[in-house]
Amino acid sequence: MRAVRFSRFGGPEVLELADLPEPHPESGEVRIVVRAAGISLSDARKRQGLMDQELPQTLGYEAAGVVDELGEGVTDVAVGDQVFGFCGAGAAQAESAVLSFYAPIPSSIGFASAAALPAAIETAMRALDQLGVSAGSSVLISGASGSIGSAAVQLAVARGARVIGTAAAANQQLLGLLGAEPVVYGEGLSGRVRELAPGGVDFALDVAGSGILPELIGLAGGPQQVLTVADFLGAQQYGVRFSRGDSGRALHALTEIGPLIASGRFQLPPVRGFPLAEVADAHRAIEAGAASGKLVLLAG
Repeated sequence: MRAVRFSRFGGPEVLELADLPEPHPESGEVRIVVRAAGISLSDARKRQGLMDQELPQTLGYEAAGVVDELGEGVTDVAVGDQVFGFCGAGAAQAESAVLSFYAPIPSSIGFASAAALPAAIETAMRALDQLGVSAGSSVLISGASGSIGSAAVQLAVARGARVIGTAAAANQQLLGLLGAEPVVYGEGLSGRVRELAPGGVDFALDVAGSGILPELIGLAGGPQQVLTVADFLGAQQYGVRFSRGDSGRALHALTEIGPLIASGRFQLPPVRGFPLAEVADAHRAIEAGAASGKLVLLAG
C-alpha cells in the first residue's frame, strides 16, 4: 500500500509516497480502507525535525474510512462499516490504516468531515473534562475560533455552560453563531471580559498559546482554574495545568459527537481536501498560512 513517509528532515519536498506493507489490527482494533486522513501543523513540525527524531517517519493520527479487517474481540462494528477515529501508530495518511479507537461516522457527514474531527473534539472534550466545566459554570476560551477552540465552545455550550470566547475582530460573528459571547483579543482583554463578567469566570482554557496565562489566571481566580493545551512553558512558569493526549484521553468524544451534529448543536469546521499524492502541497499551504479550516488528505 502507499503511505506518506519521509526519510530525512526538511521542507515539503522530503515527503514521498512509499510502498509499505499493509498493517493488520491487533486485539480491539480495526483496519480501514482510508478515504480521508487529517493533516495539521504538527505534521509539518515532525517533518522539520522539531518533534520526533527517528527516521524514517510516517504521518497521520486521525482518519475515516471503511472497515476491511477486524482485530480479535471486535464486535461493535463489522467489515463494510464506515468509521472514524485515531491511528495510534501515526500512519493514517495512507491507503490503509489501523484505528486503535474508533466510532461510526455520523450519518449526516462524509469521510472528509469525519477525518477532520477526532483530534479537535478529543482535545476540546479532554480540556473541558479536566477543568470540570459543567452546566451553570462559566468558561473563558482563548483562541476560540480555531478548530480546537470552536469545538470547545460548542461542547461547553452543549453542557449548559456560559462561554466567553476570544478571537480576532473578523471572527466575532462566528463565535456568536457558535453560542459564545465574543471578545476581541489583545491589549485590554481583561477589561473587556470583565464588562461581560464583572466577577470573572469560573474557568479559563488557553487554546491559542499566545502568552496570556497571567490574564487568564486573574480572570479565573487562580492558576488551578486555568488549563492550556498550547503553552507548555507558560504552564510551568505560572503553575497552570497543561493537557496533552497522554494525560487521559477523552475518547468518549468520538461517540458523543454524532448526536450533537444530528441535533444541530455542533457545526462542522470547513474542510479543504488534497489528494494523497499532493501531500507536499498541503504542507506548503499550512506553512504559508493559506489553510483556512481543516486540511485532509483524500486517499480514496
